[in-house]
Amino acid sequence: MNGAESLINALAEHGVDACFANPGTSEMQLVAALDKQPDIRAVLCLFEGVVTGAADGYGRMADKPALNLLHLGPGFANGMANLHNAQRAGSPVLNMVGDHATDHLQHDAPLTSDIKGMATPVSRSFRVSDSAAGLAQTGLDALAASLSHNGTPGQTPTSCHRQCLKHRWRKSRIRRSVRSRRSCSRRQAAACLWVAAL
Repeated sequence: MNGAESLINALAEHGVDACFANPGTSEMQLVAALDKQPDIRAVLCLFEGVVTGAADGYGRMADKPALNLLHLGPGFANGMANLHNAQRAGSPVLNMVGDHATDHLQHDAPLTSDIKGMATPVSRSFRVSDSAAGLAQTGLDALAASLSHNGTPGQTPTSCHRQCLKHRWRKSRIRRSVRSRRSCSRRQAAACLWVAAL
């Protein structure tokens, strides 16, 4: 199992059943993991604004978390207006945003950006996973933080670099710290899972 598969499987186990996506090459391991996970329906969208708007609408109507998959910081920026709306409405939205592998960041590629800086205005907190083995737990911790907030809308991003997605690791115990969606108010459920740079 690789980091992407562990993350997607953990989210599926905790009730996430829809992913709206506009992925790029840095998110291909997440796309493959979504394809293997029958409990999460992946919906390909042609623009990031559609991705985030659809996830916001799904979260509001279904009253459960919707997952986004966006390509790098510019992809996140293209969907940011709807993420602002989702945060203000307390919509349960989880954002996964790909980023370059850590050894590629030194080259300052054209799409390299400050993902944390962009996420901060529409997010409650920002989390980073530096290993494939810790990715699922980081995602669940971000989900738990977003669900246990004090009743104000907000999103909790989680970040990880590309190599975490494809690195294989032995399955270990993952703390199940996420409360059931049913035990949380709608405003507490807004989440932004920032799985950047996998």
